[in-house]
Amino acid sequence: MVVLSSTLVWALQSISGGKGFSLVIAVAILVGFALLARRVVRYIRHAAAPMGELIEASARVEAGQLGTQVSEQGPRETRTLARAFNAMSRRLSETENARRQLLADVSHELRTPLTVIQGNVEGMLDGLYPADRTHLERLLAETNQLERLIEDLRTLSLAEAGAMALALQPTDLGALAVDVVAGFESQADGAEIRLLVDAPTNLPELELDPLRVRQVIGNLVSNALRHTPRGGRVAVSVTNAEGGQLLTVLDTGTGMEPADVSRAFDRFWRSADSPGAGLGLAIVRDLVAAHGGEVEIRSVPGGGTTALCHFPHPA
Repeated sequence: MVVLSSTLVWALQSISGGKGFSLVIAVAILVGFALLARRVVRYIRHAAAPMGELIEASARVEAGQLGTQVSEQGPRETRTLARAFNAMSRRLSETENARRQLLADVSHELRTPLTVIQGNVEGMLDGLYPADRTHLERLLAETNQLERLIEDLRTLSLAEAGAMALALQPTDLGALAVDVVAGFESQADGAEIRLLVDAPTNLPELELDPLRVRQVIGNLVSNALRHTPRGGRVAVSVTNAEGGQLLTVLDTGTGMEPADVSRAFDRFWRSADSPGAGLGLAIVRDLVAAHGGEVEIRSVPGGGTTALCHFPHPA
């Protein structure tokens, strides 16, 4: 700045031939440049301080301190970067917590059927239990539970990796819903819950993977029955909708808090009173999305829950 100001003073003196150019003007120019230099330095410091904080916070995240936050200050670009960093750090922390919770949930879910299987097999070998139909059916039920959990984890991993392969074919969504719901009638009767299905027979066929859509309907109906008290009702319907067809599963259960609704499809998340590993609705979302559709949950505390799955017509 000193060199620039001196050069400017010399240039002005040369242009004016030294006439009328006083020392006061030269000093004023020097002071102006000094003030400008001060503002530039302050701006650089103002911009550099948040960047230094971001660099230090990035090092803490790299060291494993997930969730580290920085203050959003400085120029607009720096504030935008700080907000993005904070969001990323929070997401990393939430993902890590979800991963740990998943390991705990999966360990628990695996341990329970394995304990039952081990106990029954040891009892049979020791002669405490007969190897009759009752005990073998119990072993089969626990084995099926293990198989479902492993298949759920596999489905999620395929969807997350974008490797979900669909065997699409012309499918009557209504007939498929009727068939799946029929498999839950004994469970509903045992819980004294009315299980209804409304699916017109004149709906056009959609390009669907019947096996995957069965899984969607089964997860939704199973979830609805689990959260519906005795004397309640679960209704499944298939209707025409704009650009496709709408699968609706409604229950008269306990309902959900708004915060729970917003996280219902998060992987590995579940409400406090919900059993399982919290994979069912996440699988529903991923499978419907794989068909080009969308899922929505509507619920209020004490007012039941409605799940809506929109399957589009083929392009």
